[in-house]
Amino acid sequence: MTLSSWLTFFLASWAISFSPGAGAISAMSSGLKYGFARGYWNTVGLISGILFQFVVVGVGLGAVLAASELAFAIVKYLGVAYLIYLGWRQFRTDAAPVSVDTGNPADVSVRALVLRGFLVNASNPKGTVFLLAVVPQFIDPAHALTPQYAAIAGTLAFTDLVAMAVYTLLAARVLRLLRSPRHIRWMNRVFGSLFIAAGLFLATFRRAS
Repeated sequence: MTLSSWLTFFLASWAISFSPGAGAISAMSSGLKYGFARGYWNTVGLISGILFQFVVVGVGLGAVLAASELAFAIVKYLGVAYLIYLGWRQFRTDAAPVSVDTGNPADVSVRALVLRGFLVNASNPKGTVFLLAVVPQFIDPAHALTPQYAAIAGTLAFTDLVAMAVYTLLAARVLRLLRSPRHIRWMNRVFGSLFIAAGLFLATFRRAS
Protein backbone atom coordinates (compact mmCIF):
# COMPACT_ATOMS: atom_id res chain seq x y z
CA MET A 1 0.00 0.00 0.00
CA THR A 2 1.40 3.36 -1.03
CA LEU A 3 1.32 6.42 1.19
CA SER A 4 -1.20 8.11 -1.12
CA SER A 5 -3.49 5.06 -0.95
CA TRP A 6 -3.30 5.04 2.84
CA LEU A 7 -4.04 8.77 3.05
CA THR A 8 -7.07 8.27 0.81
CA PHE A 9 -8.32 5.47 3.04
CA PHE A 10 -7.58 7.52 6.16
CA LEU A 11 -9.79 10.34 4.90
CA ALA A 12 -12.51 7.91 3.85
CA SER A 13 -12.36 6.24 7.27
CA TRP A 14 -13.57 9.41 8.99
CA ALA A 15 -16.70 9.46 6.87
CA ILE A 16 -17.19 5.73 7.44
CA SER A 17 -16.75 6.01 11.22
CA PHE A 18 -19.04 9.00 11.66
CA SER A 19 -21.78 7.65 9.41
CA PRO A 20 -24.93 6.85 11.44
CA GLY A 21 -25.53 3.17 12.10
CA ALA A 22 -26.00 0.52 14.74
CA GLY A 23 -22.57 1.24 16.21
CA ALA A 24 -23.33 4.94 16.68
CA ILE A 25 -26.69 4.09 18.26
CA SER A 26 -25.00 1.62 20.61
CA ALA A 27 -22.35 4.18 21.60
CA MET A 28 -24.92 6.90 22.28
CA SER A 29 -27.25 4.67 24.26
CA SER A 30 -24.32 3.52 26.43
CA GLY A 31 -23.23 7.11 27.01
CA LEU A 32 -26.80 8.11 27.83
CA LYS A 33 -27.28 5.44 30.48
CA TYR A 34 -23.80 5.02 31.99
CA GLY A 35 -21.94 8.25 31.27
CA PHE A 36 -18.75 8.58 29.21
CA ALA A 37 -16.18 6.76 31.37
CA ARG A 38 -18.20 3.58 31.72
CA GLY A 39 -20.19 3.77 28.50
CA TYR A 40 -17.03 4.04 26.40
CA TRP A 41 -16.26 0.39 27.16
CA ASN A 42 -18.99 -0.35 24.64
CA THR A 43 -16.68 1.14 22.00
CA VAL A 44 -13.98 -1.38 22.91
CA GLY A 45 -16.47 -4.05 21.93
CA LEU A 46 -17.43 -2.22 18.74
CA ILE A 47 -13.78 -2.03 17.69
CA SER A 48 -13.31 -5.72 18.54
CA GLY A 49 -16.25 -6.47 16.27
CA ILE A 50 -14.64 -4.49 13.43
CA LEU A 51 -11.34 -6.33 13.88
CA PHE A 52 -13.26 -9.62 13.89
CA GLN A 53 -14.79 -8.61 10.55
CA PHE A 54 -11.29 -7.89 9.19
CA VAL A 55 -10.13 -11.35 10.24
CA VAL A 56 -13.18 -12.92 8.57
CA VAL A 57 -12.42 -11.06 5.34
CA GLY A 58 -8.67 -11.58 5.58
CA VAL A 59 -8.81 -15.38 5.90
CA GLY A 60 -11.31 -15.66 3.07
CA LEU A 61 -14.43 -16.48 5.09
CA GLY A 62 -15.97 -13.17 4.04
CA ALA A 63 -16.07 -14.31 0.43
CA VAL A 64 -17.77 -17.54 1.49
CA LEU A 65 -20.32 -15.60 3.51
CA ALA A 66 -21.05 -13.25 0.62
CA ALA A 67 -21.36 -16.14 -1.84
CA SER A 68 -23.54 -18.40 0.31
CA GLU A 69 -27.15 -17.27 0.48
CA LEU A 70 -27.85 -19.49 3.49
CA ALA A 71 -24.76 -18.40 5.49
CA PHE A 72 -25.45 -14.76 4.71
CA ALA A 73 -29.10 -15.07 5.77
CA ILE A 74 -28.17 -16.81 9.05
CA VAL A 75 -25.67 -14.12 10.05
CA LYS A 76 -27.97 -11.32 8.89
CA TYR A 77 -30.99 -12.47 10.85
CA LEU A 78 -28.89 -13.12 13.94
CA GLY A 79 -27.85 -9.49 13.68
CA VAL A 80 -31.45 -8.39 13.11
CA ALA A 81 -32.66 -10.36 16.13
CA TYR A 82 -29.91 -8.95 18.36
CA LEU A 83 -30.58 -5.33 17.39
CA ILE A 84 -34.32 -5.74 17.96
CA TYR A 85 -33.58 -7.41 21.31
CA LEU A 86 -31.39 -4.45 22.33
CA GLY A 87 -34.12 -2.06 21.22
CA TRP A 88 -36.79 -3.86 23.22
CA ARG A 89 -34.63 -3.87 26.35
CA GLN A 90 -33.78 -0.19 25.94
CA PHE A 91 -37.43 0.65 25.32
CA ARG A 92 -38.48 -1.07 28.55
CA THR A 93 -35.57 0.05 30.75
CA ASP A 94 -36.19 1.98 33.95
CA ALA A 95 -36.40 5.76 34.06
CA ALA A 96 -34.13 6.34 37.05
CA PRO A 97 -31.72 9.27 36.67
CA VAL A 98 -28.08 8.28 36.08
CA SER A 99 -25.14 10.16 37.59
CA VAL A 100 -22.60 11.26 34.99
CA ASP A 101 -19.86 11.54 37.59
CA THR A 102 -20.24 8.29 39.47
CA GLY A 103 -22.33 6.12 37.18
CA ASN A 104 -24.07 3.05 38.49
CA PRO A 105 -21.62 0.10 38.30
CA ALA A 106 -24.28 -2.29 39.51
CA ASP A 107 -26.33 -1.72 36.37
CA VAL A 108 -23.96 -3.45 33.96
CA SER A 109 -20.48 -4.94 34.00
CA VAL A 110 -17.64 -3.80 31.77
CA ARG A 111 -17.65 -7.28 30.22
CA ALA A 112 -21.32 -6.92 29.31
CA LEU A 113 -20.73 -3.54 27.66
CA VAL A 114 -17.77 -4.87 25.65
CA LEU A 115 -19.72 -7.97 24.61
CA ARG A 116 -22.68 -5.87 23.55
CA GLY A 117 -20.52 -3.69 21.32
CA PHE A 118 -18.76 -6.72 19.86
CA LEU A 119 -22.01 -8.46 18.94
CA VAL A 120 -23.45 -5.31 17.35
CA ASN A 121 -20.60 -5.15 14.81
CA ALA A 122 -19.62 -8.82 14.54
CA SER A 123 -23.17 -9.95 13.70
CA ASN A 124 -23.66 -7.35 10.97
CA PRO A 125 -22.92 -8.89 7.53
CA LYS A 126 -23.11 -5.41 5.98
CA GLY A 127 -19.67 -4.86 7.48
CA THR A 128 -18.28 -7.95 5.76
CA VAL A 129 -19.78 -6.99 2.39
CA PHE A 130 -18.50 -3.44 2.79
CA LEU A 131 -14.97 -4.59 3.60
CA LEU A 132 -14.99 -7.03 0.70
CA ALA A 133 -15.96 -4.20 -1.65
CA VAL A 134 -13.75 -1.43 -0.29
CA VAL A 135 -10.57 -2.95 1.15
CA PRO A 136 -9.27 -4.56 -2.10
CA GLN A 137 -9.18 -1.11 -3.70
CA PHE A 138 -6.42 -0.10 -1.28
CA ILE A 139 -4.45 -3.37 -1.32
CA ASP A 140 -1.38 -3.81 -3.52
CA PRO A 141 -1.25 -7.55 -4.38
CA ALA A 142 2.41 -7.21 -5.32
CA HIS A 143 3.33 -6.71 -1.66
CA ALA A 144 2.74 -8.67 1.53
CA LEU A 145 -0.95 -8.65 2.38
CA THR A 146 -0.81 -8.99 6.17
CA PRO A 147 0.89 -5.61 6.86
CA GLN A 148 -1.57 -3.91 4.49
CA TYR A 149 -4.60 -5.47 6.17
CA ALA A 150 -3.12 -4.51 9.54
CA ALA A 151 -2.66 -0.89 8.43
CA ILE A 152 -6.23 -0.64 7.14
CA ALA A 153 -7.68 -2.32 10.23
CA GLY A 154 -5.65 -0.09 12.54
CA THR A 155 -6.68 3.04 10.64
CA LEU A 156 -10.39 2.24 10.77
CA ALA A 157 -10.11 1.22 14.43
CA PHE A 158 -8.48 4.57 15.26
CA THR A 159 -11.09 6.69 13.48
CA ASP A 160 -13.86 4.61 15.05
CA LEU A 161 -12.39 5.11 18.52
CA VAL A 162 -12.54 8.87 17.98
CA ALA A 163 -15.98 8.87 16.34
CA MET A 164 -17.57 6.65 18.99
CA ALA A 165 -15.97 8.79 21.71
CA VAL A 166 -17.75 11.81 20.24
CA TYR A 167 -21.08 9.96 20.08
CA THR A 168 -20.68 8.61 23.62
CA LEU A 169 -19.65 11.98 25.04
CA LEU A 170 -22.52 13.81 23.36
CA ALA A 171 -25.02 11.37 24.82
CA ALA A 172 -23.35 11.51 28.24
CA ARG A 173 -23.62 15.29 28.27
CA VAL A 174 -27.35 14.94 27.73
CA LEU A 175 -27.48 13.11 31.08
CA ARG A 176 -26.86 16.38 32.89
CA LEU A 177 -30.17 17.63 31.54
CA LEU A 178 -32.12 14.47 32.31
CA ARG A 179 -33.34 14.61 35.88
CA SER A 180 -37.01 13.94 35.21
CA PRO A 181 -38.00 10.26 34.92
CA ARG A 182 -40.36 11.30 32.12
CA HIS A 183 -37.47 12.73 30.09
CA ILE A 184 -35.28 9.68 30.66
CA ARG A 185 -38.10 7.32 29.75
CA TRP A 186 -38.63 9.29 26.54
CA MET A 187 -34.92 9.06 25.62
CA ASN A 188 -34.85 5.33 26.35
CA ARG A 189 -37.79 4.86 24.02
CA VAL A 190 -36.11 6.92 21.32
CA PHE A 191 -32.93 4.83 21.46
CA GLY A 192 -34.92 1.62 21.73
CA SER A 193 -36.82 2.60 18.60
CA LEU A 194 -33.55 3.43 16.81
CA PHE A 195 -32.14 -0.03 17.62
CA ILE A 196 -35.31 -1.67 16.31
CA ALA A 197 -35.24 0.51 13.18
CA ALA A 198 -31.59 -0.46 12.59
CA GLY A 199 -32.55 -4.13 12.90
CA LEU A 200 -35.43 -3.76 10.46
CA PHE A 201 -33.18 -1.88 8.03
CA LEU A 202 -30.60 -4.67 8.24
CA ALA A 203 -33.37 -7.16 7.40
CA THR A 204 -33.82 -5.40 4.03
CA PHE A 205 -30.12 -5.63 3.19
CA ARG A 206 -29.27 -8.02 0.35
CA ARG A 207 -25.94 -9.52 -0.57
CA ALA A 208 -24.54 -8.68 -3.99
CA SER A 209 -25.61 -11.12 -6.67
